[in-house]
Amino acid sequence: MEARPKHSRPRRLAWGAVLPACVPACVLVCAAACGTAPATTPTSQQTSTTATPTTPISTATATPERELPAPDEKIPTTAAKLAATLEETTEALNASIDAWSKDGEPPEDLELLALHQQRIYRYAARHPALAAKAFARLPKALAAQARDNTEAIRGLLALAHPIDPDAVFKTQPARPAGELLGYFKKAERKFGVEWEVLAAVMFSETKFGRVKADSHVGAQGPMQFMPATWKAYGMGGDVRDPRDAVMGAANYLKASGAPRDYRRALHAYNPSQAYVNAILLHAGQIKRDPRAYYAYYTWQVYVITTAGERRLTGP
Repeated sequence: MEARPKHSRPRRLAWGAVLPACVPACVLVCAAACGTAPATTPTSQQTSTTATPTTPISTATATPERELPAPDEKIPTTAAKLAATLEETTEALNASIDAWSKDGEPPEDLELLALHQQRIYRYAARHPALAAKAFARLPKALAAQARDNTEAIRGLLALAHPIDPDAVFKTQPARPAGELLGYFKKAERKFGVEWEVLAAVMFSETKFGRVKADSHVGAQGPMQFMPATWKAYGMGGDVRDPRDAVMGAANYLKASGAPRDYRRALHAYNPSQAYVNAILLHAGQIKRDPRAYYAYYTWQVYVITTAGERRLTGP
């Protein structure tokens, strides 16, 4: 993989019927799955996930400061603490998204908060009884968001295809969030397929193109097309180019029934009801609050191996 630059230590922050298109990379990367602490990647170009001490910095607000979560911060195991941590993390994450220019790499605080939120949801997906008790303590809107994210994660986990722990798994930096958003919206204008659905597909397939490897059955590119399907619907583009891949996906989904019937179209893209549900749940989150797009953009790549999960990208 192509490792991203290592971040400085966490700081303090004021918390306020056609051919199926693909077999998704989520089968390999498990786009949103379990919640154990991240481990090292099996490749030689790994990004460290070792916890580091926290360093306080001053802020311009009188709001009490709390430390940013470390990359492997322990996930709470009681309902009350899990609910409080998720609420605080999401509030701070939304504030960081609002302050971000949306250009270039996400700032350090946003990456750490998004990773912590992702890990909370992954943990919740693996512990449904605890999650149900915790989510019952949340404000109504956040509780609905938490249930949807956890349901989507659990469904995608069911599709995971564990790989050998010694396998080399390549990743790469994602294109800027604003650039990808432009591709999604251009495809929506041309084909009528909602940009939120296209974004949810790329998010679930390859974490917005961070997964560089082909799937275990040969699906390729950021939207994970099988070669025969790409030949039919890729319009002569490059399957590994994000712009071309998004346009090809929109073309295929429209030919398969979108926007009239997204379930039918997405089932043609990947014949799994769990996959269809996950895409629609994530797309629904983005429709309700566009900040969800930027939060998902900042979530990281995990793989499921026969020896456990590995986080391959991020701080």
